[in-house]
Amino acid sequence: MISRLRILLAASLVFAGAWPSYAANDYPTAALADYVFGCMKSNGETNEMLERCSCSIDVISSIVPYEDYVAAETFKRMSLTTGEAAGLFRESAPAKAKSTELKRAQAEADMRCF
Repeated sequence: MISRLRILLAASLVFAGAWPSYAANDYPTAALADYVFGCMKSNGETNEMLERCSCSIDVISSIVPYEDYVAAETFKRMSLTTGEAAGLFRESAPAKAKSTELKRAQAEADMRCF
């Protein structure tokens, strides 16, 4: 099943290159693939989810610049750690702002794609 998923993901990236996706051009291919792979792991490894997850990252990338996306994901991952220092990643103004920006983009992506 995993090899089939990898083939589907690779094929989607090849086909995505055939028709330009202007929204996702600023995001590296690896970041797009990582998002789609994680989304499919969470929602099901089907062709339908491949389409929906690809749509989702396209919407997010059209709203959030890549640098802000990386910052938001970093804050999110670091906030899951334990200890006092992790509070900085949850409580600081930059962390809250980036988190809010990404959550809004994800909500928009959910409405459009799911």
